[in-house]
Amino acid sequence: MMYRYSGRSLDSIIPATTMVVAVCLALTLPATAADESQQVQAAQTQPAPPSSGPTKSITEEDVNAAVKKTIDERSKGGAFVFHDPKLDADLNLVFEQVKGIRGMEGYGWFANTIFYDKDEAKKQYAIDFWFKPEGNDLKLMDIRVQKGPKQEGDGYVMVTRLPVAWWWLPVQEHPGSMEVTRAWQVMSAIHSYIATNKDENGNLPIKDDKTGGTIPLQFVEIHQPVRHLKNEGEYFVCTDFRKPGSKDEYYDIDFWVNQKSGKLEVDNVKIHKVPVQEDGIWTQQPRYTFEGMDFETTN
Repeated sequence: MMYRYSGRSLDSIIPATTMVVAVCLALTLPATAADESQQVQAAQTQPAPPSSGPTKSITEEDVNAAVKKTIDERSKGGAFVFHDPKLDADLNLVFEQVKGIRGMEGYGWFANTIFYDKDEAKKQYAIDFWFKPEGNDLKLMDIRVQKGPKQEGDGYVMVTRLPVAWWWLPVQEHPGSMEVTRAWQVMSAIHSYIATNKDENGNLPIKDDKTGGTIPLQFVEIHQPVRHLKNEGEYFVCTDFRKPGSKDEYYDIDFWVNQKSGKLEVDNVKIHKVPVQEDGIWTQQPRYTFEGMDFETTN
């Protein structure tokens, strides 16, 4: 797959190289100059057509305007307020620049931006804004931290947050790898489902098969690997959600994705593990296992 990418100093299309992505880890890796160069110098496809309404060719200026509009709407007291689901904390950030813009056909537009902490300018964040065309406009789907600050001596360095967002995975794929369904495509279908079905508070209502009730949960992240059931042909992926207002009450939610209609669609959402408090510590109790299931890992 090829990508249309724009940055402050990029105007060429280059081949992608391989990215090694950590699996199901909650660790961080230092961002090196080589990492920065690889990620920012990725090539892109033509912009995706609008999902509905009159056809409009989305431009970099449109994406920049959408980023500015989002920042303006969510700023208070001179700072952009972003609730980081990973840390479950509000970050008060000051915008510095749009570092690069990528368009992925059929998946949307992604603006990689740089912010710094309002109270400590040395603490920088790389924040991704994900938009999808909707008529003549760009609809904000999600905002994710790509890199966060880590203290080293008297200063800070930005480190890549793991697991990386799915839109960074195809950047480094080799030509021809799109002949089969890729893990990032399954992850994008799940993320689109979550972003589209959130309630007014930003939580996803999850049906509890055991109690029959519905639980609103805050999306945290999508795990890897993506698994493919050999017999059924479906894919399933584990994700982390948190009970709103809680720091430690995590749910493991499984998403089942099929391709019967010709495109990847979520057709089932199940609670895999529920939070249980034992001796004052929250742990997760599984409701079922994957024993006896014949599956393979999708890269």
